[in-house]
Amino acid sequence: MTRPVTLFTGQWADLPFEEVCGLAAEWGYDGLEIACSGDHFDVAAALEDSGYVTRKLEQLDKHGLKVWTISNHLVGQAICDHPIDERHQAILPARVWGNGDPESVRQAAAEDMKNTARAAAALGVDTVVGFTGSSIWHTVAMFPPVPASMVEAGYRDFADRWNPILDVFDEVGVRFAHEVHPSEIAYDYVTTQKTLEAIGHRPAFGLNWDPSHMVWQDIDPVNFILDFSDRIYHVDCKDTRMRVGDGRRGRLSSHLPWADLRRGWDFVSTGRGDVPWEDCFRALNSIGYTGPISIEWEDAGMDRLDGAREALGFIRTLNSITPPATSFDAAFSTT
Repeated sequence: MTRPVTLFTGQWADLPFEEVCGLAAEWGYDGLEIACSGDHFDVAAALEDSGYVTRKLEQLDKHGLKVWTISNHLVGQAICDHPIDERHQAILPARVWGNGDPESVRQAAAEDMKNTARAAAALGVDTVVGFTGSSIWHTVAMFPPVPASMVEAGYRDFADRWNPILDVFDEVGVRFAHEVHPSEIAYDYVTTQKTLEAIGHRPAFGLNWDPSHMVWQDIDPVNFILDFSDRIYHVDCKDTRMRVGDGRRGRLSSHLPWADLRRGWDFVSTGRGDVPWEDCFRALNSIGYTGPISIEWEDAGMDRLDGAREALGFIRTLNSITPPATSFDAAFSTT
């Protein structure tokens, strides 16, 4: 199946956008999933400067690249998060952080996400990828004992904060693709169900399928695709390697930094980990997903300049897997 392969620029925000465009084009990518980080895409500038979007599109065109999605994970994280602290200050634009008052930060983040939808529409893309944050992630260990009412309040808080944002997404014809991920309101299979229920399954809110955090939680990424087939709005490819089993390395990874061998799992380059990639792509074919396949490069143990090129070749091979035949007869037809 022919699907464009893009490079997510979030892990490249330390480089100028022009340089990232040049690298991606040199390696053979079809386009970019542009992160609202560094100088890659500025939501405020896109709405305030009439020539900003045009200049971005000209940069892409100069390198033969296209854009199908933008991502605003960092701002999305602050919309529902509790607590809001110095971690957020480190990742948020100054206009969102403001004076650091937690509720003011949440409100500013919500407004910025609305503007992200407007900026995406101006850029000509129909999907924004990102995080939601969560007011109840800090309770995930379930001790001290967490009453059901507290959990339900967390989903109501999510719905109360995100429904007005999604109203704007609807107004401008853009969808939000939430990345199922620890520290978010939807971080596994059951919480994804609860999240969709909380907002009445409204079409403006879907999912960014990224299997990397599913594997270490023992969530089957293949069945996730099949069961949430109508909500897979975008695909990010990142791999994970498990290291548990020796009695010392746990799944929660002990507050250790990436690439520390004492962790129970870590990100690795695409195809070198434990994600069942071939079955995943067969599942994507079976649900008829035709959108971009975005490579999210994150492997602290491998040079990214080599790894991003290697990952592209791997994904191109998976992209060539033949979609399933429509019938048993067709599968064995010689004509």
